Amino acid sequence: MSNTVLKNNKAYIITGPTSGIGKATALELAKHGTVILVGRSPQKLKEVQDIINQKGQHAVSVVCDLSDIVSAQRAAEEIMSLGLPIAGLLNNAGISPTTAGKSSQGYDLTFATNYLGPFAFTEALIPHLPDGANVVFIASAVEDPERKPAKVFGMKGGRYISAEASARGEWKQGGTKLPGADAYATSKQCVLAASMTFAREIPRLHFNAVEPGITPGTGLGGDANFILRFLFGQIMTLFPPFAQYRSTPQKAAQLITKLLIDAYSKTGIYYDEKGKPMLGSELVRNAEFQDRVVSETRAFLSKVRVSA
Repeated sequence: MSNTVLKNNKAYIITGPTSGIGKATALELAKHGTVILVGRSPQKLKEVQDIINQKGQHAVSVVCDLSDIVSAQRAAEEIMSLGLPIAGLLNNAGISPTTAGKSSQGYDLTFATNYLGPFAFTEALIPHLPDGANVVFIASAVEDPERKPAKVFGMKGGRYISAEASARGEWKQGGTKLPGADAYATSKQCVLAASMTFAREIPRLHFNAVEPGITPGTGLGGDANFILRFLFGQIMTLFPPFAQYRSTPQKAAQLITKLLIDAYSKTGIYYDEKGKPMLGSELVRNAEFQDRVVSETRAFLSKVRVSA
C-alpha cells in the first residue's frame, strides 16, 4: 500500500464504482493513483478492488449506502481516517427506478441516493480536500424540459419545490406520466445546481458536472423491463435525435478521469458527453435558484444530523 501511494502520491474517491460508468472510471483512474471505492455491496466492491490490485495498482473499499445520510457522513469520516492524499472526488452513484421507494430514513429513495447522500458526503469531505482538488458530479440533461431526447419521451424536466418536498417524494405539478422520471430529473436538477454553487462558494477547489450521454449498458431505466431498456439503450440511440448523444462507459470514463487528474481544471463548468461546455435548463442556470437549492438542502440535512 505505502509503495503505491508514494509512487502516485494521489488518491481518488469514486462512488458507485461497481458497474457501468463508475466501474470503467475506477479502472481508468487506477492508472493514476490509489482509488477509494465507495458503494453498498462489499462483495461487488471487492471484485473491482481485486481487478485493480491484480494489475499491480491499488484500491481500497469503503462500504456506504448513499441513500442513508448518516452512512454517507460516516463514510467520509472513514475515508479521511485512511490518511491518503486525496486529489479528487467523483460523485457517480445514482439510481433511476420506475417505482417509488423509500430510504431507510423514510426519504424518497431516488432523491436521497442521487442527491441528498452525495451532497452530505461531499460537504463532509470538502474541509479535508487540498487546494486544487477536483470534484466532479454526474449530472443528466433530463433535468432540462427542452432537451430533445427528453421531450420525445414526454419528460418534463426537474420539478423542484423544496428540499423537504423532494425528500417526501413531492414534485411540482405538470410533470411527466413516466413513473420515476420526475424524481430522477429533480435529483439531477439539484445535483447540477449544487455543483455550480459549490464552484462559486469554494474557489480553492474545482467543481464541475458531466452529462455522460446516453450510455447503453449502464442499467438505464433502473427496474424497467428488459425490452424498454434494450430499445432505449441499444436501438433508439442509433437514430436521430438520440444518436448525437450516444456514448459508452469507456468514453465517459476517459472524460471524467481527465477532469479528475487535471491540476489546472476550470471550475463551474457543465460538460457534455464530448467534453465540451454545455448549458443546463434555464432555471438551473439561475444563481438565485442554485443558492436556494443549496441553502434548503443544508437546512434539511442539519435536522437529519441532529436526529441521527
